[in-house]
Amino acid sequence: MAAWIRRRQGADALPLTLQRRRLYILPTRAGWGFGMLLLSMLVAGLNYGSSLALFLTFLLGGFALVTMHLCHRNLLGTSLQTAAAPPTFALRAGSLRVTLGNTTPLWRYRIESGVSDEPTVAADVPAEGKQHIDLPVAAPTRGMVRIDRLRLTTAHPFGLFRAWTWVHAPLEMMVYPRPHGSLPMPTVSGRKSGPRSRGHSGADEWRGLRPFRDGDSPRQVDWKAYAREAPLLVKEYSSAGSELRIFDFARLGKLATEARLEQLTRWVVDAEERGERYGLELPDVHIAPDHGADHRHQCLASLALFGLDVGKGAAGGNRSAVGSGGATNVDEIGNGETIGKRRSN
Repeated sequence: MAAWIRRRQGADALPLTLQRRRLYILPTRAGWGFGMLLLSMLVAGLNYGSSLALFLTFLLGGFALVTMHLCHRNLLGTSLQTAAAPPTFALRAGSLRVTLGNTTPLWRYRIESGVSDEPTVAADVPAEGKQHIDLPVAAPTRGMVRIDRLRLTTAHPFGLFRAWTWVHAPLEMMVYPRPHGSLPMPTVSGRKSGPRSRGHSGADEWRGLRPFRDGDSPRQVDWKAYAREAPLLVKEYSSAGSELRIFDFARLGKLATEARLEQLTRWVVDAEERGERYGLELPDVHIAPDHGADHRHQCLASLALFGLDVGKGAAGGNRSAVGSGGATNVDEIGNGETIGKRRSN
């Protein structure tokens, strides 16, 4: 049935408004039980010639028909405006943020969203407003996780019927290798001018606060701001005496390939946390030393896609979000730049 629905609807592009042709509705388990009850009441009323029993049966039957209409209307006209899958680390729960819109003066109650056959998350969409929903997405291994379809469904009101639809949009989520390993970070010979301490000495310069990212140390979190109900923020410092580091895949020859990638990921995360300049060397890929959110994503994306055939377009992570109004932060949806420059002989 899923294959038939995909052939019937074809590929979708966001933003998308749900029309009648793509909505499906069937009774729920409670609805089938309610229908059997009405059938029993009808048989009993006809058998005993009870007008009161027949009146109650037809009254409840009309109630069921109105409920079916309201359930279908609750989903009809709802729009899926954006869907963005920020990059995450392997073995951690990823998320897909979808934005549901409503241009009518009626509230949309208990609209449930889910990825494929995963559990759904319910939310109410206000009249002439929109609602953001974060859906869990499994990220078992590094690479690109393709999200084949989204499910939008509702059983409001009364739960006697369930209306649903499938959205087939080209969604992908980049999964970095997990940051793991205990080897010390290498430095470039002759460039070291004093290590930067994690305690932020007086020589360090305050850079500001940035949103918390996966892999950040809890010691860098601004817990005072968080206690004041602010978002989870991380303190950033920079130091003129920070070390220049080159993370070379070839120098970790004693480790397996995945273990090397996990160790390099650990170094990239730690170096960015300290505000240091770092570069990355992979077979056929060279990333010059730098620092910042764009550089961090470029390095982690190269590690995530190392040795994988993901095709064009996925390398920069720019297919992680579709639709208008999506997030533009590079750590949320990636960037469209080429990952590293090919090393010339």
